Amino acid sequence: MARFFYTLFFYLIMPLILLRLLWRAYKAPAYVRRWSQRFGFFAKPEGNFKQVICLHSVSVGESIAAAPLVRKLQQLYPEALLVVTTTTPTGSAQVIKQYGDSVFHVYLPYDLPDAIARFLNRLQADIFLVMETELWPNLIAACNKRNIPCVLINARMSEKSARGYQKFSALSQPMMAGLRQVLAQSEADAERFVRLGVKPENCHSYGNIKFDLTIGDALRDKAADLQQQWKNNSQRAIWLVASTHPGEDELVLEAFAAILKLRPDCLLVLVPRHPERFKPVAQLCLKQELTLQKRSDNKIVKANTQVLLGDTMGEMLAFYGACDIAFVGGSLVDNGGHNMIEPAAWAKPIITGPSDFNFSQASALLLKQHGLIQVGGVAELVPAVTQLLENPAQSAQMGQSALAVANANRGALATTVSNIQARLAQ
Repeated sequence: MARFFYTLFFYLIMPLILLRLLWRAYKAPAYVRRWSQRFGFFAKPEGNFKQVICLHSVSVGESIAAAPLVRKLQQLYPEALLVVTTTTPTGSAQVIKQYGDSVFHVYLPYDLPDAIARFLNRLQADIFLVMETELWPNLIAACNKRNIPCVLINARMSEKSARGYQKFSALSQPMMAGLRQVLAQSEADAERFVRLGVKPENCHSYGNIKFDLTIGDALRDKAADLQQQWKNNSQRAIWLVASTHPGEDELVLEAFAAILKLRPDCLLVLVPRHPERFKPVAQLCLKQELTLQKRSDNKIVKANTQVLLGDTMGEMLAFYGACDIAFVGGSLVDNGGHNMIEPAAWAKPIITGPSDFNFSQASALLLKQHGLIQVGGVAELVPAVTQLLENPAQSAQMGQSALAVANANRGALATTVSNIQARLAQ
């Protein structure tokens, strides 16, 4: 009954959802393209496939994290159709960039019964894999009706999110119970999923596959080229601030103004989380009378440039390799933070703000091994950055500690793949 009212409500607010889509398209035109896919209308993949494996990776972060898994599945199941879905244009662009036509890519439709039915009927999936916490009641119910195992991989559930699901337990509990398997990042995540309704025998803790990140030679070469562009034959320090959210850029620029008084040669590489914010953040920098260049111009950074705006997509991993100090955004505001494992894999000293519930396990591990500094706000951010800038040995040691944590926690990918293989063999 709860799902009936959820569905009715979803249909009733659909005009507002479409208006929001158009509004987002005003700032980011890609949102209005391929809109029919959001209702389950797309050309059915052609060919005779032994199996169809569907993986939903939501947006850019999940798409990057899922890359090693996708590559492994392509190796193990060369005669299968691998379908990779997203919900955002940036995630879509990342999937196309990573895999080209080696996978079938389409948007995951809205969680409406008719749209989901069209989507599943066209694909005829043998298994539906979902990255992290993208859960939709009608999608899971439709998979169960068709006997398609729905498996949540690299699953995370913060205490804050768990409280949100509990408020709508009449809807969320049957959805959780419908998950065929949950492969959680930590024991705490697994316990929360069980508390919300996942059957205990279907919920296991295998670690975070983001620790299984591999940095290849091509990426290392790109990072070295970027660093050369940014330093431009100087010894200037590079402070990367990655994936900022509204309200956070102002705090970062406030801190940067204080840092410039102590280290006027410091270059801030500022990367907003969403492309529609590139222009407003650029205007904010100019309003602060900071000398600005844009990464999209792909030019050598001038000696007097103070801020390089990271206004491109899909380059964050290389940015981490090119910087001296990394601040992971979404943490000075209450957004739960972003992927701090990526800078750890590059052996970079990491700083975050107090909000880290999206990566609480990684944060705890890095803090314990002194690979991370967590600050409460601007007042603590300034001395944290300047201390690392003034103490290269401490900065290097902190980076090596972060790398040790990343290396010590590998292995979740292999376990995840084994579980998927077992499901497909049934």
